[in-house]
Amino acid sequence: MADETPNPPPPVDPQSSDQSTDKEESQAPATVTVVMTESESSTVTKKEEELPTPPPGVESDPPLVVEEKEAVQQPPPPAVAAVVEEESNLVADLSDIERKALQELKLLVQEALSTNRFSFPHPPKDTEKEGFTKEGQPKQESTPVVPSEPTPRIEENPEREVQEVEKEAEEVSIWGVPLLKDDRSDVILLKFLRARDFKVNDAFVMIRNTIKWKKEFGVDALIDEDLGDEWEKVVFMHGYDRDEHPVCYNVYGEFQNKELYAKAFSDEEKRAKFLRWRIQFLERSIRKLDFSPGGVCTIFQVNDLKNSPGPAKRELRLATKQALQLLQDNYPEFVAKQVFINVPWWYLAFYTILSPFLTQRTKSKFVFAGPSKTAETLFKYISPEHVPVQYGGLSVDYCDCNPDFSISDPVTEVVVKPATKQTVEIIIYEKCILVWELRVVGWEVSYCAEFVPNAKDGYTVVIHKATKKAPSDEPVVSSSFKVAELGKILLTVDNPTSKKKKLLYRFKIKSFLE
Repeated sequence: MADETPNPPPPVDPQSSDQSTDKEESQAPATVTVVMTESESSTVTKKEEELPTPPPGVESDPPLVVEEKEAVQQPPPPAVAAVVEEESNLVADLSDIERKALQELKLLVQEALSTNRFSFPHPPKDTEKEGFTKEGQPKQESTPVVPSEPTPRIEENPEREVQEVEKEAEEVSIWGVPLLKDDRSDVILLKFLRARDFKVNDAFVMIRNTIKWKKEFGVDALIDEDLGDEWEKVVFMHGYDRDEHPVCYNVYGEFQNKELYAKAFSDEEKRAKFLRWRIQFLERSIRKLDFSPGGVCTIFQVNDLKNSPGPAKRELRLATKQALQLLQDNYPEFVAKQVFINVPWWYLAFYTILSPFLTQRTKSKFVFAGPSKTAETLFKYISPEHVPVQYGGLSVDYCDCNPDFSISDPVTEVVVKPATKQTVEIIIYEKCILVWELRVVGWEVSYCAEFVPNAKDGYTVVIHKATKKAPSDEPVVSSSFKVAELGKILLTVDNPTSKKKKLLYRFKIKSFLE
């Protein structure tokens, strides 16, 4: 979906970025020192098989380059191609043309507020009977429907009606931000201006249409409705990216569940309910953003296409088209970046059909990653402590299953080169309990942990004997060791493969009393 939509369905243009986010050292507590050592692996295996060639037509088209190709040793595209700076919302940072357009739009909005041009009659309670769908769009039927402009109410009490209209005009707001009340309003207006290339009149029309749609759709009342939680695994917020944008995950594979799919798309009424739930989720998320000029007012989107039903599903295609138009028209400039992960080959073919309808500005925000590059791609934009475990990170909900670490505990990233061993030495200067967790994305390496005392006559303690870890094993290793004498703990990863690996780890020092 276009950059205007915080939950875009599939149409995208692949872009990639090769900015490195590897960290070399940990922010260790004062009671320990961390030392990284690297040595050649004792075992060197044959070069691993390369990825299978995509179906004909996908690889031959130059624009359809995805990050998956990096795994077969092909040169990456220039990093500049994917670097898109998010525009500033500070008035001082705007160009003269942009600043002038903002002032002109504010004058139009002020005039509209003064003359009640943002006031619209309330729609009928049951819009279905009046020829509208629950989405606020006219029904596509052969039978006549009422005009798109609702008939004005007959004023039984003109004086009271005028008072209500004036009160409503004073309270006109978008996404919880009252228009022209403070500098947050500038941020809102800039979103509409950017969506319309700073064409003031077009931006004003878009604002007015959005206000009208919000009333017809009943957005303000929708926020507090109880629509259930059956789709909470389909769309959810989790953590923040490296620029502090909240991250929204859209998991299309959940719709392989036939029962869940039927509840969302089997008929028009269910599609309307799902769309209302999605708009509710979106509105609740948006209203948590900071709309101050220097604040974070966009969302980072991750779209997981693993096991996605794809465009062959007619019901999903209809819902996607419907949502695309609605979100484009009413939620401009809410996406900081769109990352598509676990991308199948057919997605690229689907893109070629829909790409002509997307602007270059929209396309510049998209990033593609195939299954083997999902974690690496996410880490470019999101720190591993914020990436869910199922996507290669270390983040889980703070609960009894992981009482020691939370999303606020930073993770150190280390690249383990092919045919080498990487050892993390944690030198300890006081008696304590050391707790750590570690993972290698994709594993296919051996891991061991041991404690080596400083005393010459001390004995090395094997905490975790050397074990080959397969991709099917538990993704995260969690362990602890009670340090009764001074020494160091060695965490060693032996990578015998011909591919570099990403090692993630973090640790904590706890006292004996905890």
